[in-house]
Amino acid sequence: MPEQIQETKQEYVIKKENTKVITNDITTSFDEALNKYEHLRNYVNEISLKIGPPEWMTSLDFSLKSRTEFNILYPVGDPIFVHIYKLPSGEALYNVIEPELNDNEKKKLDQIQTKIVKYAIEDINFNNAEEVRRYIVDLFNKVIDFQRRKLFSDKVYIKNQEEYDKLLYFLIRERFGYGFLEPFLRDPYLEDIHILGLGPIYTVHKIFGMLKTNREFKNEEDLNKYIIKYSQIVDRPASETRPLVDAILPDGSRVNFVYGKDISLHGSSFTIRKFSAKPLSVTQLISFGTISPEEAAYLWLAIENGMNIVISGETASGKTTLLNALTTFIKPDAKVYSVEDTPELNIPHNIWQRLITREVGKAADVSMYDLLRAALRSRPNYILIGEIRGKEGSVAFQAMQTGHPVMTTFHSGNITSLIERLTGEPINIPIAFIDNLNIAVFTTSVAIKGKYERRITNIYEIEKYIAELKKVAVRDVFTWNSVQDKHMFVGKYNSYMLERKIAPLMKIDDKRKVYQILDYRAKILKKMVENEIFDFFEVWEILKNFYINGPSALPFSV
Repeated sequence: MPEQIQETKQEYVIKKENTKVITNDITTSFDEALNKYEHLRNYVNEISLKIGPPEWMTSLDFSLKSRTEFNILYPVGDPIFVHIYKLPSGEALYNVIEPELNDNEKKKLDQIQTKIVKYAIEDINFNNAEEVRRYIVDLFNKVIDFQRRKLFSDKVYIKNQEEYDKLLYFLIRERFGYGFLEPFLRDPYLEDIHILGLGPIYTVHKIFGMLKTNREFKNEEDLNKYIIKYSQIVDRPASETRPLVDAILPDGSRVNFVYGKDISLHGSSFTIRKFSAKPLSVTQLISFGTISPEEAAYLWLAIENGMNIVISGETASGKTTLLNALTTFIKPDAKVYSVEDTPELNIPHNIWQRLITREVGKAADVSMYDLLRAALRSRPNYILIGEIRGKEGSVAFQAMQTGHPVMTTFHSGNITSLIERLTGEPINIPIAFIDNLNIAVFTTSVAIKGKYERRITNIYEIEKYIAELKKVAVRDVFTWNSVQDKHMFVGKYNSYMLERKIAPLMKIDDKRKVYQILDYRAKILKKMVENEIFDFFEVWEILKNFYINGPSALPFSV
């Protein structure tokens, strides 16, 4: 559907959901940024007197995770900057640095918005977001003037270039961005944004963890208005009759709105889980200590040979992040289907069919169950399921039984709970079918040296169902030593999957040889980490070339 501007209750809106009008021009020179933006200059002068001058960075490296003290300033798209620092008390803070409108400028912005509606054309088509932006700038220029040419001019008087830039920024921010929360949505280093009601907003930073911000909703009216506006924009309006809403924002981020005090004692709240255009790579996860090279190599062999894998853990334990990272181990010529409630996976394969559920009304709903059934008819080489929650689990196990490898995530904390939940309501997998699942990976979020980190705690092999005992035989092949923060390969030379399943598929007679192959794959991954090859798509290219041309295609010696 083309973008359209139309007048509705004195507001103009862009109809295409994924249109992004705000551009992220970034000033990378600190001196230039200080000269260009008075609000940044004032902030730096003030904060430097309190805690010292901040360190300017145009990009953040994950090696910063090891810092116990930090005072960092970085740009996220002009004219917004972010300052992250830790106080002597140990509290880590996240400060948004953004222009502010005075009362006179707020009045001018209201006048500009009212006047622009007169010029907006309802059925105008645009090819891309940049065309929309240029059109809005043209409308803006029509209603403002730098000179008072007439005593009773219909135009809004702008006193200088700084005021011009500020008013144009706020016009686009409020109408085509995310308003008050625009700085957070622009920051590529944020994972989650937590609005817990009135009071400070909290963010989860990819490098520095949970941070208290200098932004807050100060009254319930503003908070409720924000939820109503942005839930309507994504066609999932929140209200007193519909207080719980899950939706996807135009940039792909996932949001959960809780509206009103009927179900929340502290009033309205919501959480945004940021969409990442570039997923974390398996080598990054190795460098974080989330997964060991040996565990990654084990899963590489398992995925290459079509094993069925579930990644299980509590909320925010990194299940989907790990699932996405592991997709680079799927053979490059594979036909991959993904089935999700919300689009979080980003898969590098050329032959990738991305299926998303739809909830618009009972007759027109399309569920995970429906999508999985459709996927099976297309004979995929690998099926990825965002998360198994209900009856779609039975279809997933049917896929496993018919030779379609499946990788999925699940919400459970240990292997016993996993089996109990799969065999209980509402999933109801017969316990005798559980051994169609080959491998269960468990992840968790733990505090290590005062910071929350993600770790794979166990990898289990599911061997078989023992009818006499009515139990499932499982084997622990990897476990995490929390004291030493070390991943242990406890199943080495005793792995059921490697010796009984994977070795025959690779036509390996000597079972010991499969462990040599695993060690070699682990060395490849270690070498990539040593060479700081962390970019998701660069990792994919190396693994793809290895699949096609073998060891000679590696850009390093092993």
